[in-house]
Amino acid sequence: TITNHGVSGSLFATPIINQPNCAILGVGRVHKRPVVVETPQGDALAIRPMVYLTLTFDHRIIDGAQADAFMSKVKAVLEGWA
Repeated sequence: TITNHGVSGSLFATPIINQPNCAILGVGRVHKRPVVVETPQGDALAIRPMVYLTLTFDHRIIDGAQADAFMSKVKAVLEGWA
C-alpha cells in the first residue's frame, strides 16, 4: 500500500498498516533542497527536489533485509529517473 501524507505539507510520518496488508509506503512532501552532487569536475552544490519515504512493515511477514532491499530499489529507480 502507498499513502501520500505529504499532500498536507508534512515531510515524514509513520503510516499505520491497514490489515490484511503487510506494509505501507509513506511519501512526504517533495521540496527543493541544496545537496552535494558528484560531477566529473568534483563535488558541487545543486538544488534538487527531495522527498522522505517511510516504510512501515509487519516483521512477522517481512524480514528487515527484504524491506531494506525494497527501499534501496525504490531509491535507485527514483534517482535514475530520466
